Amino acid sequence: MEFKKVLEKRQTIRRFKNKNIPEETIREILELANLAPSAGNLQAFKIIIIKNDEIKKRIPEFTFSSQDFIAEAPVVFIIFADLGVSAARFNERGRDLYAIQDATIFASYLQLAAASKKLTTVWVGSFDEKKVQKFFQTPKNLKPVVIMPCGYPKIEAPKTKRKKMEELILTREHD
Repeated sequence: MEFKKVLEKRQTIRRFKNKNIPEETIREILELANLAPSAGNLQAFKIIIIKNDEIKKRIPEFTFSSQDFIAEAPVVFIIFADLGVSAARFNERGRDLYAIQDATIFASYLQLAAASKKLTTVWVGSFDEKKVQKFFQTPKNLKPVVIMPCGYPKIEAPKTKRKKMEELILTREHD
């Protein structure tokens, strides 16, 4: 799929078809996402891939608002920033910023890779980090950054209104 089309197709849809994603497709999405840049090429992130229905049903318990649609997705990715990896090389800035950037850039690439396969994703950031860590028994240095349900869209998303570029660009001219 042409890159412009991928960007245009990437929409947030919270309704998924009851259709499994082939393992080969999941693997390809992850390999494409793994091309994402990272600070010092450390790839300071980890991912949990959830396909088990019973576990998916539990995930909304960790969210701050009703996110029951998560359980409907055939696959849920949870992406963690590996604070220790970045901190070992970049100290406090690595722990507080670079690891989180690495995880979010990877997640963004994952969204685009999924869109290129005609899948939809939802970025869920409204959750209790400590509950996620406890449930999945992850080390404290792994900070959950995003829960990302993924599947075939059940509906077509309406075009979302975007701000005009003039509203987003902050221009500062210096001599």
